[in-house]
Amino acid sequence: MLDAAALQRLQALDPSGENRVVERVLRAFEGSLERMLGQASAAQASGDHATVRHVAHTLKSSSASVGALRLSQHCSEIEHRLRRDESAGVEASLHGLQSEGWRVLAAVRRMLAP
Repeated sequence: MLDAAALQRLQALDPSGENRVVERVLRAFEGSLERMLGQASAAQASGDHATVRHVAHTLKSSSASVGALRLSQHCSEIEHRLRRDESAGVEASLHGLQSEGWRVLAAVRRMLAP
């Protein structure tokens, strides 16, 4: 679910684990992802493509940094479509973003569980 190499890059920032960098990054990502998935759903329902594009843009890089590469790819696709005003196909891409987003959220929560 999460790319091991990306997680290793995060661990390399705090080799001793003393500062709990990986945990702190994953906790921040968890909260952000949950909030943004809700925003994307609400924006989709109201036809607010500007907010959908903002969510996709925001999640694209944060997802990649924690190794959620498939989620990042969905976000990139949505952002590019909406930037080009190609709303056709966005609904299916948003479904993919939502599905993958909830899978990633579950994986992050498993990693953070005591």
